[in-house]
Amino acid sequence: MADPQKYNRAISYGAAKYVKNLEFDKETGEILEGKQRPLFDSNKLAQEEMYDGYYAIVTSELEMSDIEIIDTYRGLWEIEETFKVTKATLETRPVYVSREDRIGAHFLTCFIALVIIRLIQKKLNRCYSAEKIIECLNKIACSHEQDNLYMFDYRSEISDAIGSNFGIDFTRKRLRLSEIKNILANSKK
Repeated sequence: MADPQKYNRAISYGAAKYVKNLEFDKETGEILEGKQRPLFDSNKLAQEEMYDGYYAIVTSELEMSDIEIIDTYRGLWEIEETFKVTKATLETRPVYVSREDRIGAHFLTCFIALVIIRLIQKKLNRCYSAEKIIECLNKIACSHEQDNLYMFDYRSEISDAIGSNFGIDFTRKRLRLSEIKNILANSKK
């Protein structure tokens, strides 16, 4: 109110929306010196305060029930989270490739990885985020200890849950090469 000149048409939807008598230049969007003095619109504030604490969903879907609309809206976070996972966690941006066929192959690989992560999440009853699952899977490794024996040096609650749901015993610290080959062969079935 004290300095209306700091607003323009483009940013008049924040605090300035509660100011009456603002006139804007049609070409520049700047506030013009009006005939009337700017006033605080307390009625507009009171009207909007009635809805504080409520969340309104506006839709053109007239055939859907309220429950269907709410469920659909709640499902949007999964789409947003999928974009986040593909962009950040799976690093889908093909930074190091420039040929079109390689870019396509990169995105196909990332899409398959996303499908696999979602299947793992579903199998684990959505108890863990994609980031936590990927972090866990990246840490599972083994070291060649001697002759035919390999030592696994990472185990967590998530690896145990993955193992129990997919029939892989991650609780064992040491495995023979033949046991590892059996696990890999069984995972292909």
